[in-house]
Amino acid sequence: MADNSFSDGVPSDSVEAAKNASNTEKLTDQVMQNPRVLAALQERLDNVPHTPSSYIETLPKAVKRRINALKQLQVRCAHIEAKFYEEVHDLERKYAALYQPLFDKRREFITGDVEPTDAESEWHSENEEEEKLAGDVKNKVVITEKEAAAADEPNPKGIPEFWFTIFRNVDMLSELVQEYDEPILKHLQDIKVKFSDPGQPMSFVLEFHFEPNDYFTNAVLTKTYKMKSEPDKADPFSFEGPEIVDCDGCTIDWKKGRNVTVKTIKKKQKHKGRGTVRTITKQVPNESFFNFFSPLKASGDGESLDEDSEFTLASDFEIGHFFRERIVPRAVLYFTGEAIEDDDNFEEGEEGEEEELEGDEEGEDEDDVEINPKV
Repeated sequence: MADNSFSDGVPSDSVEAAKNASNTEKLTDQVMQNPRVLAALQERLDNVPHTPSSYIETLPKAVKRRINALKQLQVRCAHIEAKFYEEVHDLERKYAALYQPLFDKRREFITGDVEPTDAESEWHSENEEEEKLAGDVKNKVVITEKEAAAADEPNPKGIPEFWFTIFRNVDMLSELVQEYDEPILKHLQDIKVKFSDPGQPMSFVLEFHFEPNDYFTNAVLTKTYKMKSEPDKADPFSFEGPEIVDCDGCTIDWKKGRNVTVKTIKKKQKHKGRGTVRTITKQVPNESFFNFFSPLKASGDGESLDEDSEFTLASDFEIGHFFRERIVPRAVLYFTGEAIEDDDNFEEGEEGEEEELEGDEEGEDEDDVEINPKV
């Protein structure tokens, strides 16, 4: 039998491959001449992501060298910016001294220690003209009844529950307040912000001033927020101004049986050998706004905190900043509700992002009996 695997000395499979290659080239030429195919190919090329880093990698070494020089300049800019914010802090301290006499008078009006004069009490509303016209007509008819009602109207001292009302109005704060915290917060008379002295590390202190009460002996509870205004050595380009890096609380001198930050539980224990049962009592942490004064400490040894701790610390810093920047300077507007911002101004997660996990919440043993603090 004749062997047909060669034709003129050329293997038949090589001849077949050459024919296929030729056909493929012809087919490719025909496809590439089709405008629709070319448009689709161009669209795919346009959609290929071109990241800045991929572009930088294509640059010549000489250009990359110059970019590195620009980064050095940027680091120097960040350090100048840090000095700028240090001077801003000094300016804040200066103007805080100018605000304080007004805040002191605010406290006197709130507590009722001083009654505002008629001139100090005068306020013109936006709808004053309409209200005046309607009031003139009505007053002609009911002026006598109004005078009689005014005589019987209660006249409490100062502005009752001023700061407590602010806590109720502001979602960020009301979420921290438990029912048993409320009667304590009704004794809150003032909140002050104190800035660190010149030459001292940047910080600010929140002072919560309380009238004498049945819960603790402290006249003032404090929370100190430590700040830093310098670029991070590991990531200098992330610098965006001063940031809170840690905070310290204070010791609350609770009166006996009045500490709302702990709860006492009774628990039955059975002896494994004898089978006898005994009842023990122990104190466990309790949710309360006053845990605000026993904050989680930022890790100072280089070890990273777990995710929950990081979130707790970030929330604490946010609340401290909110007191300093918004609540204390504009207290009356949070009391009236005029400064309450719409929920749309705050970032919220997508619906369904949070899901409740069974058994994730900490609970008491079946036999545990909670003994609530007296409030």
